[in-house]
Order: sequence, then C-alpha cells, then structure tokens
Amino acid sequence: MYAFVEGVRRLFGPAEIAAGGLLVFGIAGLVGSIVSMLVLSSGRGANLNMRAAFLEVVNDALGSVAVIMSAVVIALTGWTRIDALAGMLIAGLIVPRAITILREAGSILLESTPAGLDLDEVRRHILEVPHVVGVHDLHASTIATGLPVLTAHVVVEDACFAEGAAQMLGDLQACVADHCDVSVEHSTFQLEPPTYNDFEHVRHD
Repeated sequence: MYAFVEGVRRLFGPAEIAAGGLLVFGIAGLVGSIVSMLVLSSGRGANLNMRAAFLEVVNDALGSVAVIMSAVVIALTGWTRIDALAGMLIAGLIVPRAITILREAGSILLESTPAGLDLDEVRRHILEVPHVVGVHDLHASTIATGLPVLTAHVVVEDACFAEGAAQMLGDLQACVADHCDVSVEHSTFQLEPPTYNDFEHVRHD
C-alpha cells in the first residue's frame, strides 16, 4: 500500500532520478531474482511457504524488469514520471499473489474438502470394494499443501472380522489412493459390522 501511495505522490511531484544508477540496481535485482527462482523452483510445490517464497521472487523479478524499463525510458526521454508508474505497477503485482496465498492458506486452516475430490464419487468407489455394505461419516480435508486426508466409517460383512481386517483396510486405502481423481495417501477407516449401528450415538451419512 505504501509503495502505491508513494507512486501516486511522485506521479504528481516527480523527483530527479539518475537513470544510470536506477539501471544498475534494476539489473542487479533481476539477476538476484533469477538466481533465487532457480534455487526455489524445484521445491515450490512442497508446501505453502515455499510457494509463497517462489511467488515473491517472481514478483521481484517482474519489478526489476519494470525498473530497468523505466531507467531506459528516463535515459532516452527524460520523462521521470515513468518511475512512479513502475512503482505503482510493482505494488499492483503484489495483490494477485497475496490473494492466491491467502486463498490456499484459508482452505488449509478451514480444513476444506480438497479441490477436485468428489465425496460422492469416493463413496461410490468404496462401496464397490468387495465385502463393503455401507459407508457413513465420510470426511476429507486438506491439512497441509498437497496433503489431503480422509476418514470414514465403513460397514463390512461379519466374515471380514473372522478372517482378519488387515486385508480389508489395505483394499480400502488402495481404493482412495488409486481410484479417485485426487489421490489420498493418508486415510483412516473405522471398520464396523452391520449390527454396530445399534451402538452409535451420532451418525452422519
């Protein structure tokens, strides 16, 4: 906000600017930003902090390009108001980046259903797993960048408990990890016999 206000002030009251010095700082800033982008590019999808840092240096690189262009214009034409316009542009570039980060952070804090994951479709896939007779209390959320989690109560045939539940759990975890549009690697299932419904106090279908 301060950068935008200062840009407006200098637009109406332009200051004397040394184009040569401005160009040097712009080039130095661009080189530094490019190096930072190369360092951060491989890990920008790891978590929200890395993504925010990468977007920050991208914004800095664009700002350096604007500074270089304004320095060239000032050197060729003497029109110093271009510096104020460049400053306002740099300030404006911050807004979309901030909105993107805030939206993603808000989704994680609110534990929203992962984008692209259709719970009705997940329910259908689970019901197609052999020996499954019902699904309820199905919930999915995002607890960190790229880390969706899912929990569900799954009603299975009585024979599954007599024969052991390990294979049943493995089949369910493979189902949500491999058959959904969004792979859910972290899942927790509560296996229940058909008669367990009589003991549950609260049930959410």
